[in-house]
Amino acid sequence: MSCRYKEERWDLKQLIASGGMPSSHSATVTALAVAIGLQEGFGGSSFAVALVLALVVMYDATGVRLHAGRQAEVLNQIVCELPSEHPLAETRPLRELLGHTPPQVVAGATLGFVTATISHFICGSPVPS
Repeated sequence: MSCRYKEERWDLKQLIASGGMPSSHSATVTALAVAIGLQEGFGGSSFAVALVLALVVMYDATGVRLHAGRQAEVLNQIVCELPSEHPLAETRPLRELLGHTPPQVVAGATLGFVTATISHFICGSPVPS
């Protein structure tokens, strides 16, 4: 949607590309953890595993992948400044939009939380005792 708004065109690649707002990875793993917590209880081992998975995915999105994207930006700039006769001058640019900023991850986690909670109350099943 933001691509459509900014550039006045649809970019279907953005639907499956990594990076951007909100983080779909964060939304997915948060929804999974919350759904498991609501369905099986927040004290169970399934919830603990899902929570750890969610934290690892969100840490990776804001850490390793975000910094790899920033390094790609620098490398692409260096390649652009190479003389045309240099062997690397014609290489394909590296993907720069790899990770997420913390606000993108928080927005994704919030979306996942809300989605799982609403789904639970619509489909509804009580937490087992």
